Amino acid sequence: MIGLLRGRILYKQPPQLLLDVHGVGYEVDAPMTTFYSLPEVGEEVTLYTHLAVREDAHTLYGFSKPADRELFRNLLKVNGVGARLALTILSGMEPVQFVRCVRQGDVDTLVRLPGIGKKTAERLVMELRDRLDKETAATGVPSVDPAVAVPLNPVEDAVSALVGLGYKPQEASRMVRAVNAADLTPEEIIRQALQAVVQ
Repeated sequence: MIGLLRGRILYKQPPQLLLDVHGVGYEVDAPMTTFYSLPEVGEEVTLYTHLAVREDAHTLYGFSKPADRELFRNLLKVNGVGARLALTILSGMEPVQFVRCVRQGDVDTLVRLPGIGKKTAERLVMELRDRLDKETAATGVPSVDPAVAVPLNPVEDAVSALVGLGYKPQEASRMVRAVNAADLTPEEIIRQALQAVVQ
């Protein structure tokens, strides 16, 4: 199991980045909450990783904090939640906010995330609430606490990233148009667009 990678960012286009670790390039999928904290292309970063192995693919998922990776792994244990949906959940909402919604049974906020219907939201609350509380009780710590040019069109990059996170193209375009995107990076545009959805 690959649990941690430290290397230089060669490329980043949400939800994927390419990391050079001593001459080996690792493709890593990461939630937007991790993208917000990434340094610039060409700089070094440390990511806590989860390797998902399927018959047709081996996919690495990267997170800026161990607690975020742990929440991702807890999401994978929920019936009907796969890695792609777990990544979308962590992209649409800060982990601390997500845990708060689960603990408070706030289904209405959870259904605003893409791919989350009422039944899935109820299942997330039901299956995760006890697990998160047990982890907090056991540990005493809450579960969450220049190689490539700058993209020429941050708006298009933001729309493309939102589509990659599960939004329909028309919905992604509408979300991005609602943001005052002047002088913003793709990550900043996506952050504002996602924040508007869950408010």
